Amino acid sequence: MNRQPHSAEREVIVARAIEGMASELRLIELADYVAFIRLESMASIADIVESAAELYFAPGTLRLGHGCEAHVGWTEVPRIVLDLELRPRGATVYFTLTLGASDASVDVKYVAFEKSADDPEANTAFLAKALEASRIRRTEAVRG
Repeated sequence: MNRQPHSAEREVIVARAIEGMASELRLIELADYVAFIRLESMASIADIVESAAELYFAPGTLRLGHGCEAHVGWTEVPRIVLDLELRPRGATVYFTLTLGASDASVDVKYVAFEKSADDPEANTAFLAKALEASRIRRTEAVRG
């Protein structure tokens, strides 16, 4: 896919939205990711993604896309690349999440809006609000 001109700003928005979920995904052993990916057990990877997402997003907001990759070798730092889709109300974000041992990165491939505005900055603001609305937040207990 061709990179959209406003991808960098949207990558920051997506990265902030999934920061906690990415940390959850790093709790899974690298060997497990490698095994599931090499055995093409995408259902297992999808289950891992959904389990991590349910702690941070409304159901159905984040899911595994069409693939994933394991980069492991004798001379390279291991990393897992997951093709993901964020689907807050009114938008769909297609992106990859790269997980390393102590970091993660986001590469937004494409963002589709149900009702796209003529102004790309308005679309970016809409995306930020839609993602915020789809987040699950902890609430403080009311003490009486």
